[in-house]
Amino acid sequence: MFLAFLGVAIITVGCVSTVSGTKTAALVYNRDQVQGRYERSVDQVYQAAVQVIQNDGVLVTEYIPHDTTNTVRSLQGKVNQHNVWVRVSAVDSQITQVTVQARTSVDGDVDLAHELEKEIALKLATE
Repeated sequence: MFLAFLGVAIITVGCVSTVSGTKTAALVYNRDQVQGRYERSVDQVYQAAVQVIQNDGVLVTEYIPHDTTNTVRSLQGKVNQHNVWVRVSAVDSQITQVTVQARTSVDGDVDLAHELEKEIALKLATE
C-alpha cells in the first residue's frame, strides 16, 4: 500500500515556475503570488523588499535573472517555513513593479505573499 501511495505521490508532484525564473516542486497548483506597483526606483523597491524579508525571516539568495537586464532583480527567502520569491522590475522610467510569491512544500500561500507585498509598500511609504 505504501508503494502505491508513493507512486501516486510521485506522479502528482509537479513543478511550478517562480517569479524569479526558477522552478520548485508543487503538489497543488493554486494562486501564490501578488503584485504591486510604485513610483520608486528599482533600487529603492528592491532594498525595501530585502529589508522586509530580513525582518520577517531569512534571506537565502539575491540575484539578477540571466534572461534580463539590470532593471530586474530577484531574491529568495524563507518566512514562517514558507519559500518566498520576490521579483522587482522596472515598468517604465518612473514605475517599478514588485511580485511576491509564497509557497509551502505542498501549495501556495497567497495570504503571506499579500502580507509581504503590503509590508514592502509600508516600508517605501516611510522612506
